[in-house]
Amino acid sequence: MEIKRIGSQPSNKGPGDWFTGTVRIDPLFQAPAPARAAGASVTFEPGARTAWHTHPLGQTLIVTSGCGWAQHEGGPIEEIHPGDVVWFAPGEKHWHGATPTTAMTHVAIQESLDGKVVDWMEKVSDEQYRM
Repeated sequence: MEIKRIGSQPSNKGPGDWFTGTVRIDPLFQAPAPARAAGASVTFEPGARTAWHTHPLGQTLIVTSGCGWAQHEGGPIEEIHPGDVVWFAPGEKHWHGATPTTAMTHVAIQESLDGKVVDWMEKVSDEQYRM
C-alpha cells in the first residue's frame, strides 16, 4: 500500500505549449508498472483551455467544481458541471477547459501506452472556443 499525502507533490503551471490561459496541474497518482494509470487534478481559470489533443488509450474526466466546456472534433461544445464524467475514446481529438466566465476543475485519468499518455496538437483558436 502507498499513500500520497496532500501537499507531498508540488503543483505545476500548465505549459504554454499545451494550454491557453492560466492552468494549474496538481498530480494525484502515477501507478507503478505494470499498471498504466495516471491522474491529476487540473484547474482552469476563466477562458483557459487545453490545446487539441488525443490519448492513446483514452481519457476520463471527472468534473469536481465550476463550469467547463469539452468538445471532440466535429462535435458541438458541451457544457460540463461537477459530478459529470466525460470519456474520450482512444485517439479521439478533443479539448476541454473553463467557460469564458467561470473556472473549472476536473480530475483527469489516462493510461500510458509505451510510456506516452497524450499527443498534443494545435491550440484551440479564440474563434473555435467562442463557437
